[in-house]
Amino acid sequence: MAVLLKRLLQPGRPPAALGRPLGRREASLGTDSGAAVRVRFAPSPTGFLHLGGLRTALYNYIFAKKHQGSFILRLEDTDQTRLVPGAAENIEDMLEWAGIPPDESPRRGGPAGPYLQSQRLELYAQAAEALLKTGAAYPCFCSPQRLELLKREALRNHQTPRYDNRCRNLSPGQVAQKLAKDPKPAIRFRLEEEAPAFQDLVYGWNRHDVATVEGDPVILKSDGFPTYHLACVVDDHHMGVSHVLRGSEWLVSTSKHLLLYRALGWSPPHFAHLPLLLNKDGSKLSKRQGDIFLEHFAAAGFLPDALLDIITNCGSGFAENQMGRTLSELITQFDLTRITCHSALLDLEKLPEFNRLHLRRLVSSETQRRQLVGKLQTLVQEAFGNQLQDRDVLDQAYVERIILLRQGHICRLQDLVSPAHSYLWTRPAVDRAQLGAISEQVDVIAKRVLGLLEGPGTSLTQDVLNGELKKLSEGLEGTKHSNVMKLLRVALSGQLQGPPVAEMMVSLGPKEVRERIQKMLSS
Repeated sequence: MAVLLKRLLQPGRPPAALGRPLGRREASLGTDSGAAVRVRFAPSPTGFLHLGGLRTALYNYIFAKKHQGSFILRLEDTDQTRLVPGAAENIEDMLEWAGIPPDESPRRGGPAGPYLQSQRLELYAQAAEALLKTGAAYPCFCSPQRLELLKREALRNHQTPRYDNRCRNLSPGQVAQKLAKDPKPAIRFRLEEEAPAFQDLVYGWNRHDVATVEGDPVILKSDGFPTYHLACVVDDHHMGVSHVLRGSEWLVSTSKHLLLYRALGWSPPHFAHLPLLLNKDGSKLSKRQGDIFLEHFAAAGFLPDALLDIITNCGSGFAENQMGRTLSELITQFDLTRITCHSALLDLEKLPEFNRLHLRRLVSSETQRRQLVGKLQTLVQEAFGNQLQDRDVLDQAYVERIILLRQGHICRLQDLVSPAHSYLWTRPAVDRAQLGAISEQVDVIAKRVLGLLEGPGTSLTQDVLNGELKKLSEGLEGTKHSNVMKLLRVALSGQLQGPPVAEMMVSLGPKEVRERIQKMLSS
């Protein structure tokens, strides 16, 4: 029996009589035939782009780029009642923000356009007509009321609602008679009893005998708009899509789509169904969570590469599970055959740490660091505006010094304009009572620090300052070094906690430190 199963499960030998699912994959990726690799991301603009959609788009993008192929964005906007204003623009905007722009899209155009399904209605009508001519499809005159009654009756009997195929066997005379009264019927596809088996590149051999569990599906509605099943088949064919990488929720529909391909006389693409992206507790990502939309992460200061990294790190498709991969590394290391059937559990609490890694990488690049300086200058002006007593804090050299000193300590650039870092941009209001509560030797400490700053040839580095501040404390009777540091931290930042005092002094620079320490003497 084992030998028989092994022989049946060889590539190109679909097992005709096995149950479902039919076995682990052994198929080739279908990328060695010389034909161009063309993949598509085909969301509905019924909402803005979220992490689940980004992951599907990313796997399509990196598969295309690994095989020198094309990545297509097609918007499936056939359900006009559910369209969300601005969603179509948001989807393409966010793909560009994430660094995975489509090669062909509604905005960019391309040889297989248009890329909005609502502009391709003629193609769907032609396909439906071809299916009607061969008898693979038929007009359905059932009213919405009758279909609703069927659904209610099934649910009342604890059954799965399904169409009863009432219009399937109407005679030509009956069809003509009904067409006179209802010239725009829906078109249904005639499901065959024996659905074809197919070899999914992730889930292996599969076959779903859809005719045994559901009625003939509508493929063209009475308003001339297609349903998903017809539209995706027609568009994938006409756009020359070679590989369909989509969510595993469509796995059970694939047999239905293969029946459509067969009825239309077209060769199907290769299929790879991606396991779901779930919350870390195994629950589904929900658009109602609010914080799974890409624009939320962009506004919060998270980097595109950090998002791409975390959504691939929690899943499969790579030889090693590592943090910090860039997009180019994702493309190089991606291996579709390594994608498993297990759902990917996403732990967004780890995102700040991913972002910290990618922010440090950007800081290490002089070109990228200049861009970060510009962004931080804007953030400072937005956060503090008229509170800036000294516009010199917007100086490029100063801002760059802050970024270099704080890298590794912050997760997002926005952290540098948080209240904890406000001392970098505005002078704190500190009164004498605050300082006196820490030490009675405020004036002595202030004068010694000023002397330290004015010393000949003093190099203002953290290491030198740490040593000098230690010596300074040792010369004070009755005052601990920790209290000296506490006093200086409050004088410089107005805060009891924060970066090391030496780093604060290097950040602010000798001129600004001198001004703040002198306030200790005059307050």
